[in-house]
Amino acid sequence: MSTTPETIALPVTAVTCLEDRAHVERSASLELRAGTQRLRLGPVSALVVDRTLQAEVTAGTPVTVLDVRTVRTWTPRGPEPAEDDSALRRRVRALAEEQVALKQRRARLRARADLLAKLAADLLREIGEGAGRGETDRDRWSRELDRVDAEREDCGEQLRSLDGRLASLTTELDEALRAKSLAETEPAELTGHIELTVDATAAGPAELTVRHLTPCALWRPAYRAALDGDSLTLDTEAVVWQRTGEDWSDVRLTLSTARSAHSTEPPRLDEDRLTLQDRSPTERRTVQVELREEELSDLGPAPVPGLPGVDDGGEVRVLHSPAPVSVPADGRAHRVPLSSFTAPAVSEYACAPELSPLVTQVVRFDNRSGHALLAGPVDLIRDSGFTGRGTLDFTAPQAPVRLAFGSRDDHRVLRHTEETRETGLTGRTLTTRTVRLHLSRFSPPSERDERVIVVRERIPVSEVSAVEVRLREEACSPAPDSVDADGIVRWDVPLAPGGRRTVTLVYDIAASGKVSGL
Repeated sequence: MSTTPETIALPVTAVTCLEDRAHVERSASLELRAGTQRLRLGPVSALVVDRTLQAEVTAGTPVTVLDVRTVRTWTPRGPEPAEDDSALRRRVRALAEEQVALKQRRARLRARADLLAKLAADLLREIGEGAGRGETDRDRWSRELDRVDAEREDCGEQLRSLDGRLASLTTELDEALRAKSLAETEPAELTGHIELTVDATAAGPAELTVRHLTPCALWRPAYRAALDGDSLTLDTEAVVWQRTGEDWSDVRLTLSTARSAHSTEPPRLDEDRLTLQDRSPTERRTVQVELREEELSDLGPAPVPGLPGVDDGGEVRVLHSPAPVSVPADGRAHRVPLSSFTAPAVSEYACAPELSPLVTQVVRFDNRSGHALLAGPVDLIRDSGFTGRGTLDFTAPQAPVRLAFGSRDDHRVLRHTEETRETGLTGRTLTTRTVRLHLSRFSPPSERDERVIVVRERIPVSEVSAVEVRLREEACSPAPDSVDADGIVRWDVPLAPGGRRTVTLVYDIAASGKVSGL
């Protein structure tokens, strides 16, 4: 078996990025000799998952792949400077060497300062002992004291100057290290190569394709919505992170929501026994009722903290990049454009005073992207520019989309509630609740148009016959425009510039004497 001594390049040509890993495809053109031969391909990422490694050779004559494996080598970087070091790396090394030299010099100066302090103490003790014995050598004592004081002062000045230089040098070194970490990545000490053993019946050219999985790569959807009057432009992008150890240069990028790591086994079936039990006399006399909160999307968009996961609606979704892309292996977020469309938009100024006193502009449009919109963050753009960031829920193709574009600063809503309770002789309880909403619009003199504010309030919905909820439409001012099955009461309130309106909601909750828990 012959072995090719040189290494054949095996670049990345296509990548399918999954939720938490990537399926990488590599291609290369080979010149095969007749017989069995071993080829060395690479370098490749050391994070290749060995059990997923597959190789396929296409040639004019039959070629058999006998073995394919990943060989990893450990090549630590030496401490000595290399010829291919960048200017930033050389500056960091020079600053570090200067810092070490200054610290050594400071240690020597401090040792000298300690010796001079001891010498001054010995000289003062000698002067005291000599004066006690009656010796009077003033000239020598003055000369020695002056010399010691001058050397101590000179040594202290050098130490102060050295400490200042060390402080500034430490700052420069920290800035250089920070710039180096942002601009450069450390070379991989563990590198991989692919060894391919093939058996060719005849010499000739061949095309090699290698596929494998690689961790340390993921993607998430992101969007950019630009509102221009009655039209909205939605740009769909994929945010890709990868730190596989090698750059993806001009590759065909595919984004998939498939979860290859999840098990496909059906859930285990366990026994679930149901038993009947007679009610006690106390339970027959009373009806236990409890209040339960239900979250409804009609009350306003629910904020999603951080970047949500890939929500594909239970079905695997595949998106393709329209052009080759390059994603460096720096671990940072890189945006890849996927699609863009413009659709007519209808704006609605909605308010749910029970949740927030703000009036939010909600835009409705249809998904004309040709693919499903996955859940993700949306950068909101209006006439004034960037206005904030919202969230987009999973939306099927051609389905309606509702997107909140933030609150209006020129609208305010105040909410006041009152409650009265009456109990009859039979124990029947009647609770009357009154909700008053005060709407205000503070507009500049340039605005002349009337604006419709959609106000939504809720009333309880009873699921038992012993509790009855009744909306008193005759006491409401104005009368509600609609009431749905979930208890959401809606008003379309026209509000002129500088105008004020008051909306009143009144409803009764009647409960029999058997009801407890309200």
